[in-house]
Amino acid sequence: MEKGESAVALLDTIDWQGKIFKNGVWTAGHGGDYAVVEPATGAELGRMGLATPADVAEAAASAAAAQREWAALPHTARAAVLRRAGDLWQRHAEEISGWNVREVGAVPGMAGFALHVAAEECYEAATLPGRAIGEVLPSEQPRLSMARRVPAGVVAVISPFNVPIILGIRSVAPALALGNAVILKPDPRTAVTGGTLMARVLEEAGLPPGVLQMLPGGADVGEALIADPHVRVISFTGSTPVGRRIGELAGRHLKRAHLELGGNSALLVLDDADVDEAVNLAAWGSFFHQGQICMTTGRHLVADRLYDAFVEGLAAKAGALPVGDPAAGDVALGPVIDAGQRDKIHGLVTASVEQGAQLASGGAYERLFYRPTVLAGVPLTAPAFAEEVFGPVAPVTRVSSAQEAAELAAAGEYGLSLGIVTRDVMRGLAVAERIPTGIVHINDQTVNDEANAPFGGVRASGTGARFGGAAANIEAFTETRWITMRGEPPRYPF
Repeated sequence: MEKGESAVALLDTIDWQGKIFKNGVWTAGHGGDYAVVEPATGAELGRMGLATPADVAEAAASAAAAQREWAALPHTARAAVLRRAGDLWQRHAEEISGWNVREVGAVPGMAGFALHVAAEECYEAATLPGRAIGEVLPSEQPRLSMARRVPAGVVAVISPFNVPIILGIRSVAPALALGNAVILKPDPRTAVTGGTLMARVLEEAGLPPGVLQMLPGGADVGEALIADPHVRVISFTGSTPVGRRIGELAGRHLKRAHLELGGNSALLVLDDADVDEAVNLAAWGSFFHQGQICMTTGRHLVADRLYDAFVEGLAAKAGALPVGDPAAGDVALGPVIDAGQRDKIHGLVTASVEQGAQLASGGAYERLFYRPTVLAGVPLTAPAFAEEVFGPVAPVTRVSSAQEAAELAAAGEYGLSLGIVTRDVMRGLAVAERIPTGIVHINDQTVNDEANAPFGGVRASGTGARFGGAAANIEAFTETRWITMRGEPPRYPF
């Protein structure tokens, strides 16, 4: 596209209203349709088609047939589709960002970051088809023996509402690049951003019909995907309780399930840290995207000598942050996704205050706009400390030493991300070695993501790093096949 030329809107070129994307066609789902609602205003933005288990059966059979031809293409052809998809995320950035702001409630900076990551995920995925897909093995027989990575077949991707573009494309792109077909089930609340636009990008990029299917739906659709015999791998991002159920069901059907689940990530502010720098990191880690990120900083463990200044600084920053409709003005926080999520957040804050936490800032809301909240002196048993809040809440706890901070950070059930603020980076790394997490950032907060970096948690945060980077993606979305070849057949005793 020439400089200054505007892209034709992706959604203006098709009749998408009330539709799902099945068998390469935009068609009505068996479940009818439903309203797409803007959290900031309550306005209806459009209508989405709703899938049912009957749609799953049809889509899975179609995907399995399309996958064989897709996998048989030259690796350069698959790579080209992913490169074009990366270009399209950038070309249509204004349109997609606008939907992300209005449908998800993301501030423009967050929407822009999501688009950047989406493009990078596609570019990174485009390198996968050309990578080595096996190894030659020694054999005691006179034969050529090798292990080869082959596509798993049909991959089901179940993505959440909070960051639908990133949390969908990071599985969709590598799975497709490696020769699989994909059935994407976005959260119905954000199915335009997390489903329709993603399907349109890949359709425009030249992905053959049937290789990607997009089925918004409820738990029954997710269960049907896991149970369908054509589906071999499930990639789920969402809450830990739902992840446990998906893991159990996948195990019953002997399917591989990659689970990226919840978190209650800790930020350790050691006694040699700069307070102002730590406050800046802490505010971003807890309040970015209204705290609706699995890596959000959920516990601030602050050295005793810095504690009072840290609480004062963080409370002042929280109190000054503008909250409102991100489509209507320059704000730091937009709305949370719906009333149910808002009430859960407020319930955890209220219960924690009742157990002895002090409300240093926030703790109030108007409609779906929840004020950034700082809780000081949070008891270890308070729900805002022990549980994942998934909202703009920063619980702060005083610690007497780095050892106590490490012990508290390691004591919870989650193990996703970790931030440590210290002037001595080697000391920070030594402390991190005592805290089991999938991700560690020394002198940074807990929310970070790059397409070429392995991403994932341990313990209740998931089943380990399996997104990002060639090794993790190849492991996640392919199977290993042992192959031997001989010039002459062997003779056996009988």
